[in-house]
Amino acid sequence: MATFVTSCMSAHDPSHNPAHVHRVVTLARTVLEKEQLAHPDITYDADVVKLAALLHDIGDRKYLTQVAAATSAAGEQQQQAAVDPGRMVEQALLAHGADAALAARVQTIVTHVSYSKEAKDPATVRRLIDEEGMRTGWMRWGGGDWAVFYVSGAQGKKYLGPGEPWDMNNAIAHFQEKLVRLEGMMKTQTGREMARVRTQRLIEFRKWWEEEMEEATHIP
Repeated sequence: MATFVTSCMSAHDPSHNPAHVHRVVTLARTVLEKEQLAHPDITYDADVVKLAALLHDIGDRKYLTQVAAATSAAGEQQQQAAVDPGRMVEQALLAHGADAALAARVQTIVTHVSYSKEAKDPATVRRLIDEEGMRTGWMRWGGGDWAVFYVSGAQGKKYLGPGEPWDMNNAIAHFQEKLVRLEGMMKTQTGREMARVRTQRLIEFRKWWEEEMEEATHIP
């Protein structure tokens, strides 16, 4: 599956390229290992965690055309399903020999792990964790909050409102709009602890940024 992900994402900007995915996989593995040590009575499915981390950006609408082309290459039968972002992960896993239950489970996690999905429907995320045992794979991962600068530079212009300037402040504003909120959305103690450290770094960085902008724009 790693080769498949690379073929899907090699042309993406650095915020969502294969290197980003592998950072996410490493971070997910770190969280898993710490949670296993902290909760030896809980059985975690390492395969589900790894696959969900590896495939979490497959179906991202920002890159849908590129991913659809790579997914459809798995076979003519997959071509129609490839344009449905809600089933891309499942179809890719099935095409690579995974059983239907595993493919469906990983797809469910990937579908609901995004910030926007949880913000719109937190009850569904909680139900999946509590009632369906999705806790085994439910570890929100980061892999680099600084990716916001890549996104802002590569694609930020299309997200601007009428007359809104395209500049570095768009990325800084995203800290407060999304990134500093992630700590409270973590599903594991390990994730919360890691997010707390990263959140403090973001807050400090924003403070430095505002100080420098004040100096740069101050007119005596």
